[in-house]
Amino acid sequence: MRKLYYIAAKVMRHIIRDPRSLVIAILMPIMMTLLYGYAINLDIKNIRLAVLDFDRTSASRELANKFFNSGYFRVPGASADLMDPERILQSGRADAILIIGPGLAKALEKGESFELGLTIDGADANYAAAAASYSQIVLGSFLKEHAGALGRAPGIALSQRVLYNPDLKSSHFFVPGLIAIILMMISALLTSVTIAREKETGTMEQLLTTPVTPLQVIIGKVLPYSALALLDGTLIILFAVLHFGVPFSGSVALLFAFGVVYVIAALSIGVLISTIVNTQQVAMMAAMMATVLPSVMLSGFIFDIDTMPAVLQCVTYIVPAKYFLLIIRGIMLKGSGVGVLAIQAVFLTALAAVLLGTASKRFKLKIG
Repeated sequence: MRKLYYIAAKVMRHIIRDPRSLVIAILMPIMMTLLYGYAINLDIKNIRLAVLDFDRTSASRELANKFFNSGYFRVPGASADLMDPERILQSGRADAILIIGPGLAKALEKGESFELGLTIDGADANYAAAAASYSQIVLGSFLKEHAGALGRAPGIALSQRVLYNPDLKSSHFFVPGLIAIILMMISALLTSVTIAREKETGTMEQLLTTPVTPLQVIIGKVLPYSALALLDGTLIILFAVLHFGVPFSGSVALLFAFGVVYVIAALSIGVLISTIVNTQQVAMMAAMMATVLPSVMLSGFIFDIDTMPAVLQCVTYIVPAKYFLLIIRGIMLKGSGVGVLAIQAVFLTALAAVLLGTASKRFKLKIG
């Protein structure tokens, strides 16, 4: 027992003497509990519905309000373009478009047949299926309310059209998202660990005695991992297209350009972490907390951001994967161009520039 006591006491002293590892070991479970508790919400509500009302009557406005007051749908941040209504779906600012043609009020009054249109973004199969199901529920309730005067439900039907993923395959939504997660993991996690390894073994000081600058050290360290990350991303895209049948409707060159910007942001996070920690173990745990976990939980990869608490929604603005997910899904599934993805491109580029500047400055100061 005494031998076990001394061994345990020795290990405990090692843990206490490494406060950064201790803090991360305690902080990481708490952070994971908070993220899992608040971010995981499987209830699909607040589906963004754009309405094109060509009837412009009290009946059409009542129907639109019926959708928005149901608790299933909400008004999107931007309205649909009358000339190109699908553009709002391409940009990801709406999940569905309800089209109310002229003649709805007349059909309700006389009990004539009438067809409404519903165009759904099928990129997220779960959201598309929910939008289609909820729409039928809301319309059924609306028609039931108007059945009294006629003695029967009006003959109004809802014609649904699913874009970008008509078969509602979940792989079309999740497989492109995996590219963002893997690029972040390869770029940030391995970069932070490899630089921490140099510091831990003492070879970083030896390297800096050679006629190289700290910037050259950074570039030389991260270039192989950036190439590896881009290679992995290319292989996943090929596997997604050839094996899972995921469509690639957009520009390869545009996706590659955005991928390079995203990798720069991820590499900057890895370099920044390496200036804070000194051991590989701490670097790995810190990178998991700062990159992989937020990229999975707070980017929209699995769980919709709109269902999260307001505080977590604000945190998502500093998660690079949030913007790259919208970009890669837009390019692959919808064929979106720069004009449609301009907002995501600006945010991702600005975030990458801030992270790169901060990481470079911090690394130079730390080395000096």
